[in-house]
Amino acid sequence: MSLAGSDALIAIAGTDLMNAIVDNHEAPMVISSVMKQNCTERGRRIVERGMDVAAGSAICRGDKNYLANAYMSLPIAITVEGANIMTRSFQIIGQGLTRCHPHMLELIQSLQMPAEKEKEAIEIFTKQFYKVVGHGLTNFGASITRGLGSTVSTALRSKTAYKDGNKLVDYHEKQLLRLSANFALTADLCFTLGGRLKFEELLMGRLADAMGAIFLGYATLHHYSRRRGVAGLEAVTEHAMLRLETEAQNALKEAADNFPGPLGSVASFAMKLGCFPLGNLTRPYAPPSDQLTKEVARMLTTPSEMRDFFAEGVYMAPEGQVHQVSDLIRALPVCVEADKIASTLRREKRQPTKDEEEVLARADALRDVLIQVDVFDHLTTEEGKDGYVRPALAGTEERLAAMERKSFAA
Repeated sequence: MSLAGSDALIAIAGTDLMNAIVDNHEAPMVISSVMKQNCTERGRRIVERGMDVAAGSAICRGDKNYLANAYMSLPIAITVEGANIMTRSFQIIGQGLTRCHPHMLELIQSLQMPAEKEKEAIEIFTKQFYKVVGHGLTNFGASITRGLGSTVSTALRSKTAYKDGNKLVDYHEKQLLRLSANFALTADLCFTLGGRLKFEELLMGRLADAMGAIFLGYATLHHYSRRRGVAGLEAVTEHAMLRLETEAQNALKEAADNFPGPLGSVASFAMKLGCFPLGNLTRPYAPPSDQLTKEVARMLTTPSEMRDFFAEGVYMAPEGQVHQVSDLIRALPVCVEADKIASTLRREKRQPTKDEEEVLARADALRDVLIQVDVFDHLTTEEGKDGYVRPALAGTEERLAAMERKSFAA
C-alpha cells in the first residue's frame, strides 16, 4: 500500500507540473516522453497492487469490479505512440542528448552546413567541440564534489528529519543536484559511442530511468512546496523521494558497470570515478525504512488527511446511488469506527449500546456489499440455451461409450 501511495504522489506531482508547462504554451518533447513512460508504468503497478487488495472482486468481471476497466485500459496508454519499451530505450535519451545539451545541437548543425560555408562550419564545429569538452570536465568536477558532499549529508541525516518541511526540501534538492551532475557526466560520456549509441538500448534505457527519476523528484518537491499543510504529506513525500533517488542511483551504477563501445572500459572508469569516487561509500541512497513504510501505509488505510488528499478529484456518487468506488471511500471511516467499538467491547466485556449497535450494523452492511463479487449463471447468451455443451466437452459421451464397448469386447 505504501508503494502504491508514493507512486500515486509521484504521478500526481508530475502531472501537475506537466500541465503547468503545457498551460504555459510549451511543448517539451523529452519531458512528455518521460511522463508518458513513467506515469503509465507506475499506474500499472498501482492498479496491480489494488487488485491484490481487492482480491476476488478484482478478477470477476462485472458491475462490482471497479478495477477491471482500469487494468485493461493501461496497456492502451502504454502502447500509444510506441510501447514503453521504445519510449524508454530510444525516445527519451535519443532526443534528449541532442535537444537538451547546451552545445551539441550547434555542433551537429555545423556538420550539415553546405560546402560553400566550409570555413565557417569548421570554425563553429571547433568552437562547439571545445565547449562540449569543457562542459564534460565541469560536470566531472561537479559530480565528484557534490557526490562527496551528498554522502556526508546523507550519513549525518536523522531518519525523522523529513518531519521538518524546510529541511526536507533543502536536503532532497541537494541530492537531485548531485544526481543531475552524475547524469550530465554520463550523458557526455555517451558521445564517445557516436552513432552506435542508438543501438545501445540497454544503456539508453538505464539513462532514461535516471533522467525520469530526477525529473519526477523535482516535480514531487515542487508539488510538496505547493501543498504544504496536509498532515502526513511530509512522510509520503520522503518515501517517494527516497525511492526516486535510489532508482536514479541504481540506474547510473548499472550503466557504469555495463558501459559499451570500444572505449567502454575507459568511459566506465571515468563514470565510476565521477559519480561514485569512493565506491560504495558514495552510493548512499537506500529504499525507505520499514518504519516510514508502515507510517505511510497506516495513513492510507485509515481515515486521515492524506487519504482525503488522494480522494481529491475522484467522482463521488450521491448517497444511496450504487457506486463501488464511492461506497468504498465512504465505508472506511465507518468500518474503522466499528472495529474500535468491537475492540472496546471485547476489552470491557460488555454489550454494545444502542448507538454502538447502529454503527456495528451499518459497518456489517457496508462490508457485506463491498465484498460481494459478480456471479453469472452463464458467460454468454449461447451458453444460456438449453442443451448447450461446451466445445471442450463435445463428444465426451460418445468417446466414453466407445471405451466401454471396447472394454467389454476385451
